[in-house]
Order: sequence, then C-alpha cells, then structure tokens
Amino acid sequence: MNSLAMEERIEWLRAELRSTGSISLGDAAEALGVSEMTVRRDLRQLENEGVARRVRGGARHSEPASFQRRDSSRAAEKRLIAEKLLPLVPAQGLIVLDSSTTMYRLAALIPSAEALTVLTNNIQTFQVLQGRPGVTAELTGGRFDERSDSLIGPLAAATVEQLTPDVFFASTGGIDGDSCFESTVEEAALKKACARVSHRIVIGADTAKLDARDRAASVELDAVAALCTEVEPDDPQLAEYRKRVRQLL
Repeated sequence: MNSLAMEERIEWLRAELRSTGSISLGDAAEALGVSEMTVRRDLRQLENEGVARRVRGGARHSEPASFQRRDSSRAAEKRLIAEKLLPLVPAQGLIVLDSSTTMYRLAALIPSAEALTVLTNNIQTFQVLQGRPGVTAELTGGRFDERSDSLIGPLAAATVEQLTPDVFFASTGGIDGDSCFESTVEEAALKKACARVSHRIVIGADTAKLDARDRAASVELDAVAALCTEVEPDDPQLAEYRKRVRQLL
C-alpha cells in the first residue's frame, strides 16, 4: 500500500480496530507505508475520539470485543501462554477460569483429571470442557454480556463468593502500576470477587498488555502468585514486574 493521506490512514486504522480489536504499530506502519511515529499520532487522534485505547506497541479498540474477535488477536502468544499454564492446573479440586480467550485455550488443553471442577463465566470455555474424563465444568450464571460474550453481574459474583477455589486463572485487559485492568466495570467486579475467595491467583497476559490500562481496575498485583507471558521470565520487558509479582512464568 502506498503512503496515504491522514484522513485515509485514520479510516483504515478505525476499520482495522473495529474488525480485529487491536493493531500493532509495526503492522500498521508497514500496511500504511508510513513511520511508526506517524501511526502513533494517528492513534492519538482515535484515542481522543474514544475509538482506540493505546497499549504497548499499538492500540486496542476501546469497546469490549466479542469472543471471536478476541480469539483471533495475538493467537500464537495466547497459545504459548496456555501451554505454559497447563502444568499449574491441578488434577483435583476447584479452579476458576475467566472469560478470556487465553483461558479458553487453557481449558482446551486439559485432557483429563482425577476430580477437577472448573467454574467459568464463559460459555465457550464451558462447552470445550464437556466430555473430559474427571473434569466437571460449571457456569457461574448471571447476565449475558453481548459486548464480551461473558456472564456478569451480581448473580455471577454471588456464585463465586460462596466458594473457595484453589486457583483463579485469569487474563486481563492491561497491567499498569499496581493493578490489572478490564474493559468493563462488571468484568472487573467479578474478577475482584474471584480474587478475594481464591487461594492462588495466576494471571496469563501477553506483553502487549503490560504498561497498559483499560476502563476498570480489577486484581491487585500484590495478590498475584504468578504472571505468565509469552516471553521468558528473564526477558527485559519483565524487569519491572520481577519486583511486583512473586513468580514469573
């Protein structure tokens, strides 16, 4: 693609964010035939319009994304994170998986168990666990959020708060400062409830979500037992997080 005028670039970026949910500076610069600095300026305008939310290395669409759209974004990174998390899944007990596509991929990797109950607020995750020997999948209940294809609200939180899960596995919309962040207040509230009652919290998030905020704060980093990304624990990108999280995977 030859270099486009600013208005054309903005429209291309707007359409790309709407269709895929996120975009990287490098990919956008290559597609548009401009520098990454130019793309940053264009994304700043979309952020001012409320269309985009800038994250490390690119931007995300500011509205909650559907499961299908989220699943197609950074698929290789999510697959690697899920593979790294699989050894942390116990053979028995109770775990909670959030509505993220990363945890859906983790659920898909669980072949069997001894006596494991998996609670989730995501219908796709619930479905993929059906028929696994020794695995019982349960849904939280709650109101279906068409924006994110997840179950949310007081009923979902009340279900969680009656339990004491061994591990809460979650992804996040962003990690910045001392907190994780989510795209909706309701999702953040449910994750806070899961974090309060769980013995251990494990966060799986690709590096594009580091040093990035979303709409609502959820899990505090000092409560997180392990943070798993697609890179090695000694990667320079994780230098700051080595001070904040007990274990990097």
